[in-house]
Amino acid sequence: MKVTVVGAGNVGATCADVLAHREIANEIVLLDIKEGFAEGKALDIWESAPIGLYDSRTIGSTNDYSKTADSDVVVITSGLPRKPGMSRDDLIATNAGIVKTVTENVIKYSPNAVIIIVSNPLDVMTYCAYLNANTVPNKVFGMAGVLDTARYRSFLALELNVSPKDIQAVLMGGHGDTMVPLPRYTTVAGIPVTELIAEDRLNEIIERTKFGGGEIVQLLGTSAWYAPGAAAAQMVEAVVRDQKRIFPVCAWLQGEYGMNDIYLGVPVVLGKNGIEKIIELDLNDAEKALLAESAEAVKVVMNVLDEMNANA
Repeated sequence: MKVTVVGAGNVGATCADVLAHREIANEIVLLDIKEGFAEGKALDIWESAPIGLYDSRTIGSTNDYSKTADSDVVVITSGLPRKPGMSRDDLIATNAGIVKTVTENVIKYSPNAVIIIVSNPLDVMTYCAYLNANTVPNKVFGMAGVLDTARYRSFLALELNVSPKDIQAVLMGGHGDTMVPLPRYTTVAGIPVTELIAEDRLNEIIERTKFGGGEIVQLLGTSAWYAPGAAAAQMVEAVVRDQKRIFPVCAWLQGEYGMNDIYLGVPVVLGKNGIEKIIELDLNDAEKALLAESAEAVKVVMNVLDEMNANA
């Protein structure tokens, strides 16, 4: 198995490191446009193999996509990171151009690859990749909900002083301030979270989750990377090992939840073919309203990309 990670910055390098340590692929290619950057990161990861006791080979490349040929999965993290005071939407013009170029090069050498997008603004960058990949939509999807639910679950674990291993949650909608955590589908060892945390406190945790990325940006001065990198690696593992894991991911909707022609976070089954099934939950009216609001916010940004393409 071969996995390529495009973008050797903090998120990409973390993803490659997790993939190597977990021996998820035989070969992991790390590619970046900055001269020597990916080679250095890949070599550093490989030199930890005798310590971590793994065999996955990490190879670096400066913009030579021929080294990515025949990849089974490609993770795209390329793009400008968010800075304090910068909205995700501010990133669209620059990052759309980057994602378009990367996707075209990836598909040239690995036409059958599953493509996982991590670049921001996540939902519209996933849409951008799909427009340029010329492949089926189940093979192009975005990493958002895995990260967002991880943050949600980590906050709940702190609140309850329990292991995060026992917390399961579903989160839908766009990756950003309009995401839709669903307390009704959140459990702690099978116990509904609503029986363990008061409603007002649970709402505070949900609000913290919605702005979880921004909280990290304010603290670090740049975007998070440990959790996003690990989240992307978990999705790669589900595909490479055909695990049939149920994750919330940014998927192309064609009628599901009454929505069409939009990339939005929904629960899916991930396996060797990418998205193997989109799961439609029986949402109540309040949940449907929140999802529709989130979808509208995503659609606005998608329309910006469509207008950019039309005027190009």
